[in-house]
Amino acid sequence: MPTSPYRYDDLSALYVNCTLKRSPEVSNTDGLIERSRAVMTEQGVVTSLVRAADHDIATGVWPDMTEHGWASDAWPGLYERVMAADILVLCGPIWLGDNSSEMKRVIERLYACSGILNEEGQYAYYGRVAGCLITGNEDGVKHCAMNVLYSLQHLGFAIPPQADAGWIGEAGPGPSYLDPGSGGPENDFTNRNTSFMAWNLMHLGALIKRAGGIPAHGNQRAQWDAGCRPDFANPEHR
Repeated sequence: MPTSPYRYDDLSALYVNCTLKRSPEVSNTDGLIERSRAVMTEQGVVTSLVRAADHDIATGVWPDMTEHGWASDAWPGLYERVMAADILVLCGPIWLGDNSSEMKRVIERLYACSGILNEEGQYAYYGRVAGCLITGNEDGVKHCAMNVLYSLQHLGFAIPPQADAGWIGEAGPGPSYLDPGSGGPENDFTNRNTSFMAWNLMHLGALIKRAGGIPAHGNQRAQWDAGCRPDFANPEHR
């Protein structure tokens, strides 16, 4: 494969594994994550991995749930890691044809902070890109990815083309991604999509970062609340 004419060593990526298993139990999702991380690491992107189940993430839709009756909440620290990354990749298994409870909790907590404004007056996640990886041995990759990617773009992340990849085994009980004989690590369709996703995340992440983020015209909450609505007739605003 020819050397990339582009550079990405000014980017960072955070992968969040939403498996139901705590470390050090083997997570099949980790296997697919490492394929994606390897593509980015080879290009100089600084990558890191969080396993959500290893952290005491409270349930709720406020930035810090200790202010709402919970004894502890790991989310504020994890939110800082999300904000420090240019790229976010949410990853997880399929259960009953849907995303795991850990995936749903992480998305809810991302939502809890989405109303925070950046220095341009935009919602918090503007200027960052996101994608997802899904694993399982039952149907549901596209359904799970659809939910994750819709949620992320609704919160303000930019989604590049083909920003999802996944692997599923045969329907019903059977080998998982990392199990011997599963065919997961050798699956050309999964490997192709995982590679395309990693490259497209890097491409869009670099474009947005080097452009100084998403332009702040027409998407600033304070300006809208103040009545500055150029797209709508507003005789009260001068």
